[in-house]
Amino acid sequence: MRSLLKGASMKTMRNSFLIVSTLAAGVMLGLLGSRMSSAQEKDNLKGGKILQRTELKGAPGWEAILVDRPLPPGAESGKHTQAGNEIVYIAEGSVIFEVQGKPAKTLKPGESFTTVDGEVHNVKNASKSEPAKALAFYVAKKGAKLEELSVPAK
Repeated sequence: MRSLLKGASMKTMRNSFLIVSTLAAGVMLGLLGSRMSSAQEKDNLKGGKILQRTELKGAPGWEAILVDRPLPPGAESGKHTQAGNEIVYIAEGSVIFEVQGKPAKTLKPGESFTTVDGEVHNVKNASKSEPAKALAFYVAKKGAKLEELSVPAK
């Protein structure tokens, strides 16, 4: 990421991050009061809804993307990676976050996790009867499609 931002000043990068973070926090707070959609997609890596996109002024050609990621009862994402950094906030239910080579963690609403480029991980709904919902924040190439944000691990 540093090489992508080489020409950007630290002040510009910091200001862009603050704007994006504030926007993401506002969207998350608004979503916490809304009801979860009963329609769930079968393919959990491609499932979800893009809620917001914003161009990163300090990183031309890149944007921040906020995605509502539902996880049906007993479902899991499957081992996968991201092409960049990801921040995930657990909005409803609880999930088990597994990173290759590390102990699994159970996360509840209000908790979050991060992943880095190429890190193999899996997210499981901890409940077999209740859905879970997460808000995932990605930094990706401008115009990336939802299904391009998460790539099954090889």
